Parts: sequence; C-alpha cells; structure tokens
Amino acid sequence: MDTQTLRLFVLACETLNISAAGRTLGMAPAVASTRIAKLERLVGADLLHRSTRKVSLSLEGQDFLPYAREMIAQEEAALAALGKGQTKVSGTLRFAAPSTFAQLYIAPLLPIFMDKYPDLRLDLHLSDSQFDLIEGSFDLALRNAVLADSSLTARKLADDTRILCAAPAYLERYGTPAVPKDLAKHRLISFKDTDPKALISRDGTQAMFDPKTAAHCLILNDGLTQKLTTLNGAGISINSLWAVQKEIAEGTLTPVLPEYELANKPALWLIYPKSNVVSAKVRVFMDFLIDHLGRAHVANTTPRDGS
Repeated sequence: MDTQTLRLFVLACETLNISAAGRTLGMAPAVASTRIAKLERLVGADLLHRSTRKVSLSLEGQDFLPYAREMIAQEEAALAALGKGQTKVSGTLRFAAPSTFAQLYIAPLLPIFMDKYPDLRLDLHLSDSQFDLIEGSFDLALRNAVLADSSLTARKLADDTRILCAAPAYLERYGTPAVPKDLAKHRLISFKDTDPKALISRDGTQAMFDPKTAAHCLILNDGLTQKLTTLNGAGISINSLWAVQKEIAEGTLTPVLPEYELANKPALWLIYPKSNVVSAKVRVFMDFLIDHLGRAHVANTTPRDGS
C-alpha cells in the first residue's frame, strides 16, 4: 500500500479538503482525487464523502484512519532505524489538554516549540472536560486522571500534588479546620464531582474529604473558575499545587490542613492511542513537554504549615 497516498488520506481527514491536502504534498488536485479514489478501490470502501461544498469522513474512513497513521509511523520508524528518516517533522498534531494547565504552562512554551518545528501544525483543543481521543481523532492528550481505557497508552509528565486551600478572608470568617472532620462544618467547592477522596497525613493517619457531608457544597467543572471562586472567599477547595502555588506564595490563598494530601498520588499523564510505533510528531511534542514541564519545572511539593 502506497504510504504517500496514506499521507494524503490522513491530511484530507485533518483538513477535510482533498485538494488542499494534495497541494501540501505537491500534488495537483486531479492527481490527489485520483489517488484517494484508487485507495478506496483497494480497500473496498468509500473512505471520504464528497460533495460540491465539503468533504467528510465516512464511518469506514473513521475505522481506517488510525491504521493509516500506524502504517505511516511504521515507515518513518523503519527509515529512521536506517538513518534515512526525514530530518523535519511535519503534518498536523491534534492535542487536547485541560484549559487551566494549558493557559499557565503550555501556552508560554508554544512559540519555542513552533520555532523548533516550523513545519508542524498544532491543532489544540483546550477544555477541563475530557475528550475521547479515538472518536475525536486526537493524537495526544494531557490528563490528570487514572488511565482506564485499555486502547490508550500513557507517559507520565509530572506529579500532580493536590492541596486544600481557602482565602484568608474566608478562614477569618468561618474559622480554620484543625482536623479533616471539621470540613463537614464548612463550605466546600468541588471540581466536577462530589466523590469522596482519601487523605493521608505525614504520620500515616487516614481521613476522607467528602463534599457531600459539607454544610454547603458548590460544584464547578472549570478549574480556573474554581480557583477564582476560592480566591473570592466562597469556601475551601482542593486544587492542584501547580494551579495555586503563585497565590499561596502571595498570601491570597492559605493551605488548609497542610499536613494532609491525597492518598492516591495523582499525576499528569500524556495519553495517546496504543500503537506499536509512536509517530514523530507525537514523540517530539511529548519529549518537548517532558523536557520543559517535568518534575524540575512543575511544582510537586506540598506546602507544610503554611510555608
């Protein structure tokens, strides 16, 4: 199977424009259309729906797309092993990440990455709601949750220490919890869900952080909104340290129960579809993020006793 035609198909899926995909690969529009038609005859299915106005991916095309990417990646890996791989990384990388983390840490790095890989186009989808990688045709995603999908592979980016905190004004008004059970008397701000979370102290004492038992609970599905609501004195929330370390250093947020942390040791994970070969564009972006945002760069030390 001609990998250049597979590259054309993948580009056409990403741009939804066969002619534009062909021009990217140096093909005339008629040549690109002929190649796609030949590929469809070879696999025995219509991979792309065409009309006078638009191109869309068929169900068969959706099924075939990950295999086309895999075959291209296999060829790149084989050539690289022989020292004959392309020296430049090109194509489109579709990346999904939590908006709060991306605003603080990824966005400032994008000019550096773009200068280093000028032929690679980034298609970023930023939201604190998780995307389905397979259905959304994403090449890579950043998540701070446990990997449950067996069709995906994960690479650790950094630890994701979580802490309880509140605005000083809130603690002055409602008091500071001395032990975890005191949280039931307070206003709690929960991110996305109200599932109980196990806490563990430095001496091994375990307790539960359970928003359902609180005197009042506010549920939000956006990390930045949660932080802003906490800063304005609405209650106590649990946050990633990387999201609030600046405010803690400035004194606008205060750690609550600083001797406790989440028992399950959450982490930030780079998630990508399971494959025998990781494509060059995914590999270079993962390496770049790990190099710039690994343990030495993303905070992972819990403040103790307000320090």
